[in-house]
Amino acid sequence: MGLQDIQDRIAKAANKANRSEDEITLIAVSKVQPNDRVAAILDQGHRVFGENKVQEAAGKWPDFRQDYGGIDLHLIGPLQTNKARQAMQLAQSIHTLDRPKLAQTIARLAQELGACPDLFIQINTGEEDQKAGIAPQDADAFIAQARALDLPVKGLMCIPPVDEEPSLHFALLAKIAARNDLKGLSMGMSSDFESAIALGATHVRVGSAIFGDRVYE
Repeated sequence: MGLQDIQDRIAKAANKANRSEDEITLIAVSKVQPNDRVAAILDQGHRVFGENKVQEAAGKWPDFRQDYGGIDLHLIGPLQTNKARQAMQLAQSIHTLDRPKLAQTIARLAQELGACPDLFIQINTGEEDQKAGIAPQDADAFIAQARALDLPVKGLMCIPPVDEEPSLHFALLAKIAARNDLKGLSMGMSSDFESAIALGATHVRVGSAIFGDRVYE
């Protein structure tokens, strides 16, 4: 596989769902990928990337931005409040707004910095104890709280349980977004992004299918 193959599959899935592929942003998840692999994707013209950890992003993307320019960086991993300032200065979007304390911290820093990345609220659609995110039954109240803080909430994000049908979780996320008038749906990864597109995904997060298996040190 590779970048072109994934782009072709996105276009095919969008067409099947009677959607425009222009509605769907492919986030190339470059976490734990060697720089030469990332550079190869940049050389093909792709500019939208996702990182899990602020520290890794800080060590990688300033240099790439200097060399390539125009990088649209999305933070898709858990965010500690003490890393929020650095994350906001690095990323154009944060997909893991998952608790009131983080919302309050981002709101304070946004006032201080005079800017804020686009935000996606992470919903724990499977209500898994080990996974971060707002419980579905608390989503409406949290969305309202984030909006009351003047945060630029653009949409919702989920990571379905590995042992359940992902479409059920994508449909739930879409339902919560629709009733709260949110357009952004960050859902779907390498194994299930076509199902996510069928259910309205606007952002799909694909890593190993583009770059190859991750290289852990």
